[in-house]
Amino acid sequence: MTTRTAMLKDGRTVKYEEVSDPPAGGMKKVYFTPDRSEVVAFFHDPQAAADANRHARLDAVLGRYNPTTDPETGDYWKRLFCWPTGVVTKPMLGIVAPAYPSNYFFESGPFKGKEKKGKWFSSPKLRAYLPEVERGTWLNYFQIGIQMARAISRLHLAGLAHSDLSCNNVLLDPVRGQCVIIDIDSLVVPGMFPPDVLGTPGYIAPEVLSTQHLPLTDPARKHPTARTDQHALPVLLYEYLLFRHPLRGPKIHSTVSAEQDEHLGMGERALFVEHPTDSSNRPPDLGATTADLGPQLHSLFERAFVKGLHAPNDRPAAIEWERGLIRTWDLLHPCANAACSHKWFVVHSPTSTRCPFCKTKLKAPVPVLKLRKEVRPGQWMPDGTLVVHGSGGLFNWHAFDNLFPGAKSDRTRLAYFAFHQGKWLLINEKLTTLTSPGGSRVPAGAAVELKPGATFRLAQDPHGRLAEVEVYTP
Repeated sequence: MTTRTAMLKDGRTVKYEEVSDPPAGGMKKVYFTPDRSEVVAFFHDPQAAADANRHARLDAVLGRYNPTTDPETGDYWKRLFCWPTGVVTKPMLGIVAPAYPSNYFFESGPFKGKEKKGKWFSSPKLRAYLPEVERGTWLNYFQIGIQMARAISRLHLAGLAHSDLSCNNVLLDPVRGQCVIIDIDSLVVPGMFPPDVLGTPGYIAPEVLSTQHLPLTDPARKHPTARTDQHALPVLLYEYLLFRHPLRGPKIHSTVSAEQDEHLGMGERALFVEHPTDSSNRPPDLGATTADLGPQLHSLFERAFVKGLHAPNDRPAAIEWERGLIRTWDLLHPCANAACSHKWFVVHSPTSTRCPFCKTKLKAPVPVLKLRKEVRPGQWMPDGTLVVHGSGGLFNWHAFDNLFPGAKSDRTRLAYFAFHQGKWLLINEKLTTLTSPGGSRVPAGAAVELKPGATFRLAQDPHGRLAEVEVYTP
């Protein structure tokens, strides 16, 4: 191993350790700095340095489109993106980027030291090889989904697109409920010709796959955009929540070859395994479905894989997935079966009190807060639902209808739930204008009993929500 020096475009230098067999992907080979805090990744293509469009794209990605340099939220985005920090010009074109944090490498088992790519966790066959301690809980996959949707929403807000959003370019830590998006240097930048990245099989949008045979400059060829990310994102979410691919079912599209069958099944003939009127691609042992994920996610998945599968403009935006996942997070409840594979399930209606994964029913009645917002004085409309359980709590985005959890959110818990002497209580911690059903102010440390039919104000301030208690019985 030899220590070399790379020259960066901004005049800085960085040392890296040259090895004979460096880790390599489809576009770059990777070397670590001596302290292993950063990597220097060189492009395979020797003509890359002569590509003016590539240089312009890298400058834009590291400069005006870089969320990690934001003085208020930069540190937050650094946790969700492995964003490049420099462009290497010598000895060849490349980038410098932070090394992946250690929690994105397997800590035990036969794959110790390997990157935690998404397929290890979404494929039932591969999951079977993982130690139980590495698999995480279903609750954590919801956290990962929220972070991933939020990160992609941030890219799209700036006019960027990933171009190759897939299980290979999102690393997961299901134990801690975290993810990081990688391969940022191939982003699609506004006003620039997109990179010649086809994508990863299984995540390429049907319109891109079905036109890939056309020349790059053919106006009929479809290139990666935010719309194609809006296909790949729900594919990943579907895999992480239901542990199967949304388009890979039993239907045979061609008997000529497996390659052609795959090309048609992911491209022009792609068909959702849960299509509501065409069951020809539905596995016989489907198990839990999007209907078990609650009305918001069920609707989003149908829009993505029924109406939007072959109509890109009809696909839900990343921000819709973020909001839908957060609203569904509020419906999660622990499963009463200690041996349940998922440990949690979505209690989305009075009739959804049985875990769809292990079929265990709730053991006791569950209070549910029906949240309402005031649209005009005295007129309240439904605005969310919060299922009560012992590890749940209230945050400012529950108490106020104009707040939404994001990069800048205050995540201080304002109240929590407790089952005490046969009663469910909402115990106030920091809500300053919580009001009892009888109209009295509830100070910090005091509680509101969650009786069926009870109605109370979470906050009397502008945009403060009202909560009505409903009880779901097993």
